[in-house]
Amino acid sequence: MKKLIERQHILENTKALSRYHQLGELLKALEKRELPNEIIDFINQHIELLNSVSDAEKYFAKTIKEKENEILKHIEKKTNLVPKNHFRKRWLSIGSGAFGLPIGVVLGAGSGNMGLLGAGIPIGMGIGIVVGSSMDKKAFNEGRQLDFEVKH
Repeated sequence: MKKLIERQHILENTKALSRYHQLGELLKALEKRELPNEIIDFINQHIELLNSVSDAEKYFAKTIKEKENEILKHIEKKTNLVPKNHFRKRWLSIGSGAFGLPIGVVLGAGSGNMGLLGAGIPIGMGIGIVVGSSMDKKAFNEGRQLDFEVKH
């Protein structure tokens, strides 16, 4: 697997620096895994493209994040490997929308006070966290969890 090049000017851009280090951590976690050649080629293409982009470019941090997301989505799709807390983060938002809003509507309509509509959202978020955490635990037990967490 190809490596990210050392960049001198990135030290001035803290956002890009933290994202660049995070991408490096992802690559280290992936190196520990046995991956098919197709996936390694896919990752190498993205790393080559990122290495060719100037770190002085205005949207460098955004480019790093896009490449990281593309790599993670491809790996999940092809190998079912996911980062730590992947499902918890996903189900947090799903829970608030799919469970929280309907619960809030029921609470508001049942009490005659539609101000309670927002009270269902934290309940839905809690449900989403529980569902997502259990899915993360299952992925860990099955050995599908990377030793990496997306922080930003």
